[in-house]
Amino acid sequence: MAQKYHIVTYGCQMNVHESEKIAGILRRVGYTESGALEEADIIVFNTCCIRENAENHAFGNIGALKKLKKQKPELLIAVGGCMTQEKGKTEVLKKKFPFIDIMFGTLNLEDLETLILRKRTQKKKVIEIREKEGEIIEFPDAYRTSYPNAWVNIMYGCNNFCSYCIVPYVRGRERSRKSEHILNEVRQLVKEGYKEITLLGQNVNSYGSDGKTDMTFAQLLDAVASIEGNFRVRFMTSHPKDFNEDVVKVMEKHRKICRLVHLPVQSGSNAVLKEMNRRYTREKYLSEIEMLKSRLPEAEVTTDIIVGFPGETEDDYLQTEDLVKTVDYASAFTFVYSPRQGTKAAEMDNQIPEDVQKDRIMRLVELVNSLTRKKSEKYVGKTVEILCEDYDAKKGLYLGRDEFGRMGYFQSEKDVIGQFIQLKITKANGISLFGEMQEGK
Repeated sequence: MAQKYHIVTYGCQMNVHESEKIAGILRRVGYTESGALEEADIIVFNTCCIRENAENHAFGNIGALKKLKKQKPELLIAVGGCMTQEKGKTEVLKKKFPFIDIMFGTLNLEDLETLILRKRTQKKKVIEIREKEGEIIEFPDAYRTSYPNAWVNIMYGCNNFCSYCIVPYVRGRERSRKSEHILNEVRQLVKEGYKEITLLGQNVNSYGSDGKTDMTFAQLLDAVASIEGNFRVRFMTSHPKDFNEDVVKVMEKHRKICRLVHLPVQSGSNAVLKEMNRRYTREKYLSEIEMLKSRLPEAEVTTDIIVGFPGETEDDYLQTEDLVKTVDYASAFTFVYSPRQGTKAAEMDNQIPEDVQKDRIMRLVELVNSLTRKKSEKYVGKTVEILCEDYDAKKGLYLGRDEFGRMGYFQSEKDVIGQFIQLKITKANGISLFGEMQEGK
């Protein structure tokens, strides 16, 4: 009887795709997927430490396995991802959860197969955390679980060292994949029927700046969108200091590329942006939005915003509110600043009190939600193209997104997952849309 695996994933699309790579490794060594923790012979935690709540969730869920490990001593528990790569965190995990069998980092994910085989032959725990990034390892047998969407890494790591961010410390310096590997992967995904390809990187706009490939990001985007087939292209994340007109010109050229740009602003205050080491100003950011909209008037923008950064005044916060209104984002991911050990911001002595942070995030969320609802209401009566992604058994409805990321729900007598359908919107509820599928369109 085949042994089973279960993967617990925290964090962003980057981690979702890395869990697909982990699944590929586990299947290669003989495991099959298990839907339940209790049935698994190996449980792998793919952790995130970008924000404190993700780290706390991981700690809580790992700790909850103590009882199961006692009941099943042969169960292997492995922990990888950003949290294990964080300096000193493996020692914390060893002390807090002595029942962990395997630990590996973001810089040596490919070692998991070897670590599992080592653990099978020895009693002591196996820990392998590479401290320096090496050559990029390709994962041709990643087990994809997000059809009809596919994530494609174009680069790894980050060189920006924003003062609040731990990413450069846990994912290493920027490394670009060779363009031929990326293009071959996309061609194969399209051949297999995937309908939405998302190019991933901490800062996709700096693709190629390490001299490891022969293309800029704009050239790569052009090449990906030139591949034959009926599919969409997305990319994330763009850094405002590097986002440029060359990329927008490529978007203009290819209708396959979604008219949606994720451009994290983080703050609307120049004073805060400077302390964050973001290396752009509010004015530069707004000029990029203007450039995008002048070439592609229908384009929408999503963003990330942090409130309560050390030293942020009420006026700084209000400048952020003003920028949100000015840009009129399609949606925004909002966060309270969370100190990360080892970053410059964590050492600043002007940390904002929790009650002030809470007040600001509540006000910002209310503002963002009000703007998002207005955008959703404008959909009512229109017919939009939706890529059907899944079926919600509880609602009894199929669901999918339009090119701007807005989720639409609808009924269908036939399975339309993986198909582009025309949806006439009849109702908007917050960020969600409801409509009727137009037959024969």
